[in-house]
Amino acid sequence: MAATSASPSPVTDPATTTDLRVLVLAGGLSYERDVSLRSGRRVLDALRGAGVEAELRDADVALLPALAADPPDAVVIALHGATGEDGSLRGVLDLCDVPYVGCDARASRLAWDKPSAKAVLREAGIPTPDWVALPHDRFSELGAVAVLDRIVDRLGLPLMVKPAQGGSGLGAAVVRDAAALPAAMVGCFAYDSTALVERYVPGMDVAVSVLDLGDGPQALPAVEIVPRNGVYDYAARYTAGRTTWHAPARLEPQVAGAVAEVALAAHRALGLRDLSRVDLIVDTDGRPHVLEVNVSPGMTETSLLPLAVQAGSLDFGKVLGTLVTRAASRRR
Repeated sequence: MAATSASPSPVTDPATTTDLRVLVLAGGLSYERDVSLRSGRRVLDALRGAGVEAELRDADVALLPALAADPPDAVVIALHGATGEDGSLRGVLDLCDVPYVGCDARASRLAWDKPSAKAVLREAGIPTPDWVALPHDRFSELGAVAVLDRIVDRLGLPLMVKPAQGGSGLGAAVVRDAAALPAAMVGCFAYDSTALVERYVPGMDVAVSVLDLGDGPQALPAVEIVPRNGVYDYAARYTAGRTTWHAPARLEPQVAGAVAEVALAAHRALGLRDLSRVDLIVDTDGRPHVLEVNVSPGMTETSLLPLAVQAGSLDFGKVLGTLVTRAASRRR
């Protein structure tokens, strides 16, 4: 695998070992519990299909005693939302000396907080739409009308409103008219105490999955996302027939190369490891803009990373087997 492939090439199928015992964590108490359980079951089936001994478990009060009594060789975190992505669970696994697939706690915390991650990307010269982050308290204290007027003056319309911390499109809305902005903010604050208001960039929605199977990170083929209603919200992500995906994305070769390079740059800038999914917009001039980076990508039947793995001519179970083998080797 090339470390930086501008135009991702087919990757050799990784070998897996069958002497590992792997724990797949799924469920949790976030808004994304149901999606996480679906991801966990698919990861479990894929690992078992690759000959890896695997067990599915929730992240509850029974977890730490189980880890102490019979620690697994590695953990796959299929938890979405704060439980799986804010770094806290990874920090606890570190305390238990249990290795896991994916980035460490520090990088997870950084990627989870969208305004912080965007600031790092901007500092690294990686394009990301202009934004402002507004905690609910400041929004109220400074006067909602005055704040929203200033946002529209500064960022223009349309705007994208979404929780500063969260995933699966929950609480996200495209605002095309200033009169709709207050309702979008209220909807966003239902999921997080801080709203990220971002300049909306029209173009093609794509997701680039990044894998490191031992020879450095490589971008898999981009997946193009075409939601039926024009917005890739929760229903569009997880309801059959609401979205069409093209894997690989319908991009000119030079644009596909630029998208891959930007995704790899974002993965590295945030200090990620093993796997990530970078969500981007390719504008009408063919320029990619990073929207966010996910450290615990969905693994369901409609999720983007498995689609990219297939488009890259890889076997999903073997990829997971290689990732858990690499994670197990990191045990202190």
